[in-house]
Amino acid sequence: MFSLNVPILPEVERLADDLQSKLSGFDRVRDRRTLVCKRFGTEAVSGGGTAGSGPPSSEPAGPPPKPEALSTLREDLRPFLAPVDPFEVTIAGIDAFDSPASGSGPVVYLAVESEGLVRLHRRLCAVFGAVEGIEGDAYVPHVTLARGGEPTAVRRAIGGGVEFDPVRWRVHALDLYDPEFREVAATLEL
Repeated sequence: MFSLNVPILPEVERLADDLQSKLSGFDRVRDRRTLVCKRFGTEAVSGGGTAGSGPPSSEPAGPPPKPEALSTLREDLRPFLAPVDPFEVTIAGIDAFDSPASGSGPVVYLAVESEGLVRLHRRLCAVFGAVEGIEGDAYVPHVTLARGGEPTAVRRAIGGGVEFDPVRWRVHALDLYDPEFREVAATLEL
């Protein structure tokens, strides 16, 4: 699986690091943070292309090898992203999912506001399909800080008036991220 991510600014990393002391009581605290725009499984590129790029192969086949899938996905995304203008992103608060659609809960996250990101996500879902329960209409742009643990951990993390200056930036590129290797596999300019 790959994800198309908004690059995180150092200011966002510093903010997340500053909030670490409020995250005790969670099973997992993230040390690497992402802002996911869209997820893609390697099966999305079986048959030599992604959804919308041509007819699938008539022969049943499994997903292509990962390097081939990455190359195909990168090339399919380039013309799709070419007309997308850079867009604004703002992190202005902290919130929680009590019962996330996948994985352990609760989840505490930095709340992201961005009409441009939501619009792009919906366009990508229309072409490539949505991961049920976390994409499409259910998509909530966010940067996960911690997950799992007791509900009291959520109150400690988001209660008590956690305040910070909003972090705003303009997104000019997106990263195709490989979570298996925990690294950016390609950067696609807008």
